[in-house]
Amino acid sequence: MTSMIVHTANAERLAEKVFAVVVKPAPPVDYLKYAEEKVSFSERESPFPGPYNREIFVYFDEILRALSPDDPCRIVTLSKSAQLGGTVLANIFICGSLELDPGDIMMTHPTEGNAKRWSRMKFAPMLRNSVSLRALFPVGGGDGADSVLYKERNDGRGAIQISGANSSSALSQVSMKRQVQDDLAKWETNTGGDPESQADSRSQAFEFAKIFKISTPLVMPGCRITRSFEEGSQELPYVPCPHCGHMQVLEWENMLAHLDEDHPEKACFHCIDCGAAIQEHHRPKMLKGIDWVAQNPKAKRHHRSFWIWSAYSYLQTFERIARAWIKAKGDPASEQTFLNDTVGKAYQTQGEAPPWEKLRDRGATSDYPRGRIPAGALAITIGIDCQEDRVEWQAVGWGRNRERYVIQYGVFPGHISEDACREKLDALIKQRWPNAYGRKIAVDRVGIDGNAYTEDVWDWVKKHPASLVMMVRGNNSDNAPLIMPVKKERHKKTGKILKWSKRFYSFNASVMKMALYRNCRKEDPLETGYVSFPSGLDDEYYRQLTAERRVAKKNKDGFDVYNWEKDPTQANEALDTMNQAEAAAVRFGVRDMPDALWVKYESDRETYPEEAQGDLEDLFSQPTEQATPEPTQKPKSDTRRNKWRKRTG
Repeated sequence: MTSMIVHTANAERLAEKVFAVVVKPAPPVDYLKYAEEKVSFSERESPFPGPYNREIFVYFDEILRALSPDDPCRIVTLSKSAQLGGTVLANIFICGSLELDPGDIMMTHPTEGNAKRWSRMKFAPMLRNSVSLRALFPVGGGDGADSVLYKERNDGRGAIQISGANSSSALSQVSMKRQVQDDLAKWETNTGGDPESQADSRSQAFEFAKIFKISTPLVMPGCRITRSFEEGSQELPYVPCPHCGHMQVLEWENMLAHLDEDHPEKACFHCIDCGAAIQEHHRPKMLKGIDWVAQNPKAKRHHRSFWIWSAYSYLQTFERIARAWIKAKGDPASEQTFLNDTVGKAYQTQGEAPPWEKLRDRGATSDYPRGRIPAGALAITIGIDCQEDRVEWQAVGWGRNRERYVIQYGVFPGHISEDACREKLDALIKQRWPNAYGRKIAVDRVGIDGNAYTEDVWDWVKKHPASLVMMVRGNNSDNAPLIMPVKKERHKKTGKILKWSKRFYSFNASVMKMALYRNCRKEDPLETGYVSFPSGLDDEYYRQLTAERRVAKKNKDGFDVYNWEKDPTQANEALDTMNQAEAAAVRFGVRDMPDALWVKYESDRETYPEEAQGDLEDLFSQPTEQATPEPTQKPKSDTRRNKWRKRTG
């Protein structure tokens, strides 16, 4: 009889096999490998469509390694030029994390509007273009797993929350192992305090969290991304000289020192060792030898920070960098944009106004009196500031090379809602001002403060042409556009859209003040942006013009927040009306006016009229036109304000 042998499984061995599968280490998270294998761009997304090309973005290799869990650092900071591919880097980190090492990740933008735009225009295409990600994320799910600001893996193992730093509630009640803080320099204090501190705290529960801070710098002191870079390892991109091999950083100052402004196409660097020219065609070879060198290596284990600018990028040419500088040179606002967006550096501002006495002395020796348009002032704008018992105004001329000329300053008693005050304003904006050539020049654009008494101001504004009069209000945010239409506003009670929105503009008062004070310090009349003052203005005007300074104050989280503050003992309407006049000038187009139009203004306005055959001195001796007669009654506040307010003309 044959016996049948039954083989039974070894239960212990089976258990060990299952356990081995469970405890098997996950493959390493290699973002660089992920980018090469999984990331692809369409023609709509990138000037380099197709699979991710390491040779084009070679400077990102080390940053992607720093973002890996294998690197012990908790924070990675990238301070950079604009349009350098930073969004690509953030997308690789986010998508690679969601696929390779599932968990929750938070992407935070300056505002919720920015967040929604990124989700639709940047993140959604990444999901569509990736086969593996499309399989993980449902599209249009009805259970809330797929929305503009929240997307969850279909297996529930990970999700991305997309937030705006302007909302404290969006930065609360969540714990995140990984974060991206995008456009960090543009984050502003929200109702809960400092948004950066709020976001950082969301990863506090994770020992091995990774926080990626990325931004183009703005203004120092006070720039968040610059501060973060300085707190980190401060790694700079060294490349070898193509001639002698000496390792060096390509610095903007090096290019500027050898720049021939008549031939921007010849822009290049020079080796700091051998002195040979480093030209654009050398860049590919140099980038292959890039080496990130830490200037603060002791921070490397906890916080790695990197800086790079457009000279390293194939998205930018040396010639375009040079041309951008030539266009911006001399105008502080344009120089700030160039330094931020092209050089990737923060704009160093002088928070203190120039001494008012120096400006007064400049006016005292001026070659033109107040009330007369000097030679060179081709466009005329007026800024009007509305107070409770008076309206103050300033007429300013604008010329080539961003030059500005103060023409006249005045005060009208009464409130903007009163007929007598409005009559004076009507006469003011219709007035024709005499210039150095004996011509009478009309005002080109008027900007009136619409922030305090909006409905009263609008009632006056709407009676005048939109091409002449606009309402304005200042915004003291460093990152706001220089000028932009006020968004649709609704009446607090009726909910109806307010009619004035189409003629109401917000201007960046902070940038304008910084630029004005920097330009006021210039002493050479030939310098771009030089500010001229007429003779006859009294001391109070200059005190008011220089009444503010940019100061730091600690917020509740202990961080310095920079704001403009007025001297509490000094009025500042001269500064306000200057900004309002500049806002009107920007809207009129003086900043980007083509040369042909300047030539036309010179031909129309700076030639002697045929009937004026007298001596030049006779022309200058003509009396100055006055906007309105002397007021018969002082404003009530004159007794406690400065004597100079008795003047209206």
